[in-house]
Amino acid sequence: MAKQPLEWDDFRLVKIIAEASGLAGAAERLGVNHSTVFRRLGQMEDGLGVKLFERHRTGYVLTPAGEEMAALAEQMEENVTAFTRKLAGQAVAPAGELRVTTNDSLLIHLLTPLFTRFLVSCPEMRLDVVLANQALNLSKRDADVAIRATDTPPETLVGRRVATIAWAIYGRAADFPDPGSIDPSTLVNRPWVALGDNLATLKAARYVRDRVAPELIAYRVNTVLGLAEAVEAGTGIGPLPCFIADANPSLVRLSDINPDFSAGLWLLTHPDLRQSARVRAFMDFMAVEIGKQRKAIEGYGRKIA
Repeated sequence: MAKQPLEWDDFRLVKIIAEASGLAGAAERLGVNHSTVFRRLGQMEDGLGVKLFERHRTGYVLTPAGEEMAALAEQMEENVTAFTRKLAGQAVAPAGELRVTTNDSLLIHLLTPLFTRFLVSCPEMRLDVVLANQALNLSKRDADVAIRATDTPPETLVGRRVATIAWAIYGRAADFPDPGSIDPSTLVNRPWVALGDNLATLKAARYVRDRVAPELIAYRVNTVLGLAEAVEAGTGIGPLPCFIADANPSLVRLSDINPDFSAGLWLLTHPDLRQSARVRAFMDFMAVEIGKQRKAIEGYGRKIA
């Protein structure tokens, strides 16, 4: 029989020690002294009469008993998160904070003024915008709404496709004074800029990788924003979203819109949150506002010169 009853925080402590592989990292995460973690772990193991961790030079490794405690802690954390989600989904007024995740190019070239209009229309709302090129976990409330360029939104999320993001090949206007006379088949012989490996799954990235000789890819960068900057600087030609490039007079379109590059623009949320007043108000507002920008997003804002 245990000498001292286990508390809820004990399960969390075991999980954190396991994740940190030791007491020092766990203490840092918890904001307590190393000795406090050491003492509490010792009390738990003495009370239970079993070791929860094996001590190795490389760190602390869970024993079978420790694994059970860590698994229970994970389950409790998921239950708490699910409960929080449901409460958020029951909100009745468009008020409070909404966490939105998107990528840097969408934020800077499209969304910031739309977010500002939303806040004017819903003054009781606040937005916490999280930039990430990789999808955050909406199931764990890393974000409430995701605005993503994708053709394969996660099946665990719900939402709507609000536009199709068009892409084309662009170059610096100063280098192409008569872009209408360019033979598109010769473009592969010029220096190119390309997206980095973290965005290798984008259709535009695959196009460059498959059709341009490696020695002609003069520059790689891991953001679309950086790609546009490189093309503008004259580093090389490259594929860009039309809504970014067409708004820049120093860039010129060198190809027709390539449907092979296109991607859907999605507003996504977790099913538990779709009836939340603030989520619904935000997604409805953004769908309308993005719809007003659809012509530019889909590449009809400026024709090839």
